[in-house]
Parts: sequence; structure tokens; C-alpha cells
Amino acid sequence: MAQLAAALAEIKRGIDEILVEDELIAKLKLNRPLRVKLGMDPTAPDIHLGHTVILNKLRQFQDLGHQVLLLIGDFTAQVGDPSGKNSTRPPLTPEEVAANAQTYAEQAFKVLDPAKTDIVYNSHWLGKLGATGLIQLAAKQTVARMLERDDFKKRYSSNQAIAIHEFIYPLLQGHDSVELKADIELGGTDQKFNLLMGRELQKEAGQSPQVVITMPLLEGLDGVKKMSKSANNYIGVDEAPAEMFGKIMSLSDDMMWRYFELLSRRSLEELAALHQQVAEGTNPRDIKILLAKEIITRYHDATAAEQAHQAFVDRFQKNAIPDDMPEVTLVAQGEGLAIANLLKDAQLVASTSEALRMIKQGAVRVDGDKLEDTKAVVSQGVAVYQVGKRKFARVTVA
Repeated sequence: MAQLAAALAEIKRGIDEILVEDELIAKLKLNRPLRVKLGMDPTAPDIHLGHTVILNKLRQFQDLGHQVLLLIGDFTAQVGDPSGKNSTRPPLTPEEVAANAQTYAEQAFKVLDPAKTDIVYNSHWLGKLGATGLIQLAAKQTVARMLERDDFKKRYSSNQAIAIHEFIYPLLQGHDSVELKADIELGGTDQKFNLLMGRELQKEAGQSPQVVITMPLLEGLDGVKKMSKSANNYIGVDEAPAEMFGKIMSLSDDMMWRYFELLSRRSLEELAALHQQVAEGTNPRDIKILLAKEIITRYHDATAAEQAHQAFVDRFQKNAIPDDMPEVTLVAQGEGLAIANLLKDAQLVASTSEALRMIKQGAVRVDGDKLEDTKAVVSQGVAVYQVGKRKFARVTVA
């Protein structure tokens, strides 16, 4: 019982919801490796830290002795997942999907244990459904049931278009669970409807329904929007170590703990000890360095993490950038915020003309680097802006 309680505590760390917890406990008591599924549509070639929130949870299941089914949605990526979208998502071409899928497994194995991972492609069974099979699958749900889904409901009520194929997507994802006989499926909170569809289709197929575990969506560097490349607030797992280090150090102190909870492999006891250190006066910056080095070591190696740390010290601390500085959030309009307006709105200069003058004099730095472009435009992101020797602000442009 103690072993089961410990496993359950580890599984519940950082999650949003378990549907249904009693069923999860019953499955853990089966004393066999469970089949834990994650579906990923290769809609972009690279994986960022937001994706690894779920990959880390899968690794926890592997460490507990279970088998991961990493499903590459090479068929469903050509349909287009409508989850969380306020408009129809354009499907990808087979060529785009194939190119993106090529890099997914390699990057995922920076987190997962290859020996406990089965990589499967849903084109192997979905591509064989044919028109008859697709119609039979579509007959398993009603339009009214589909419109219970939040994003569909919002689009329908605001007279925004919903294409027929978007109703098909949740059924295809659910059918994947039937084909794989999944015991557990993981996904982001925006995937809840699709994950529950898997439970319903498994019941209809006479299978034991999968337990659904939803994971929170990791906020990006701006601390507001979910991490994504389109929002330019991401940290890619293949980024250069120095770039990763600088981005992690730009996180607010509060957001740092969110990243620790969802990305770190430190135990709950270790995280509690780090909280205590800060409460007793340790500079949060020093704790943030531990986070940066842990993440870089995982996706590169320990030597790269040490070198990135030293580069950060050379770049920032030797330029006497203070630990405490104003935190400013600005909203970009249109194509972005002109640098002169950004410096003025962040109260680093009195006017845009002073901002332009300071840039021309070489007195403006962004993340330690001298800024020379007076016409620079900032659309999104977080950076430390410096004017002269003493004026600093950490500015988030959303």
C-alpha cells in the first residue's frame, strides 16, 4: 500500500485532473505494465519545453515500470486538430507531416526511455478505414454532443464557421485509443474532450476505458500565454545552451516555481527545501540558476550547462545588471512596439527623442547586447533593457 501511495503521489504531481482516480488506482493494482498513450501531431518540426510537460509525466510512468505508446499523428495532422482554436486550423500536406515527424521521436527521446517506448503512427489503421469505416465511426456521435465542446460552442454561438472534418477529429483520436487498447491517455487541458472520446469509444468496443490525465499548459516566457512558437515565448529543446540559459533566467521569480513544478525532476521534498531557502533569504536568482542548469544538462550535457552559466555571468553580472529591477508589461499594437516607444513606456527615458538619441550614442542594451537599430520593433517576448549605466527594466511585450 505504501508503494502504491508513493506511485500515486508521483503521478499526481503537477497534473490538472484525473478521470477517474478510482479507476487509475484499480489499474495500478493490476501489477502489470500499463499502456500509457500520448498522441502528438507533427504540426511543427521542433519540440519546446511546453511539450515536455507531458513527456516528463510519461517518463515518470516509465520509471514506475509502465510502457509508453508515443503516437505520431501522421494521419490526424492532415485533418487538423481544432482544440483551443477559434477558427478552422489548416491541415498539413503529407510532405510537411513526414518532414516534421522525422524529428519528433529523436527529440522526445531526450526525455523518454527508448526501451520503454513504442512509437506508433496512426496512419497505419486510420488510413485503412476508407469511406465506409469513416461513416461508421461518425455514426457513433451526434452533432449535439460535439457542440457541447467549449471551443465548438463558442464558435457556433458567434456564427464562426465549423468545418465537418473538425467534428471527425475527436473521433479519430478516440479510435486511436481503441486500436492501441490504451490503459491511460495523457494530454493538455485543451484536449479533455478528445481524451474523453477515447473512453466512450473503448466502452462501445467492449474495452476497459482508459484513464484520462490532463496536464496544465505551460505558460511561456511572457508568463501569460501558453508556450508556443507562434507567440514567440518558447524555449526549444534543441536551442543553444546559452540561449536556453538566458531565456530561463528572464523568467519572473513566481513563474520560476511553475517551471520547477512542471519541468524539474527534483523530488517534492527537494522543491520544498528550495522554497525554504528563498524564504530564509537566498536570492531567487541563485535558485533559477539551478533550474537552468538542470534543464540544459537534460537536453545537452553538464559541461554545456556550466559553460552557459559562465557565459551568462560574463554577459550580465560583469555589466553590473542588478538583481532587482522594475517589471514592466507592455502590449504591442499591430506589427509591434517601436523601440523608442518601448523605452519611453518603460520609463527608461523621458521621451522618444531621448530614446533615439541614447541608441545613437550606444547607451542602450538589450539583454546585455548593445542596441544600434533605431527602427527596431518588438512584437513579443521578455528582455532586460538598459539605458546608460543605472537604468534597467525587465520588459514583457505581449
